[in-house]
Amino acid sequence: MGFESFEEILDFAITKEKEAANFYEDIAQKAPFSGVREMLAEFAEEERKHEAMLKGILSDREKLLKYRIEGIPDLKRSDYILEKEYESSMAYPEILRLAMKREDNSVKFYTELIRISPKEEMTNILKLLSQEEAKHKLKLETLYDDYMATQGD
Repeated sequence: MGFESFEEILDFAITKEKEAANFYEDIAQKAPFSGVREMLAEFAEEERKHEAMLKGILSDREKLLKYRIEGIPDLKRSDYILEKEYESSMAYPEILRLAMKREDNSVKFYTELIRISPKEEMTNILKLLSQEEAKHKLKLETLYDDYMATQGD
């Protein structure tokens, strides 16, 4: 998938953030345990914040300059997870694996676009998008590691 302009990237990313928020909100409503519902609702809220941030950048490109790109650690847990569709019978660790893989796919997508992007302005927004997805991925991988540690893994 190629993008011709900064605005096209942002429009696409805003759509993806909305989809992600809707996904987390949907499965939060179906989750059987309140702790899982709360965690998923928090992720939906984060996606809504990303959407608002991107809309702000779309209306004023100068806002992009205030974001600092930083290296986000990669625990690589999601590298060993197969993609799976949500099922209402999923347990907490399965939901975490599902969400990790979704965020991992987003990081990889934006990273690949950085590699092929012809314009610096486009590369900068793609780096920001990749970073934000990597933050989510790290949070999920940390939650997963913490949970697995309680299970003796």
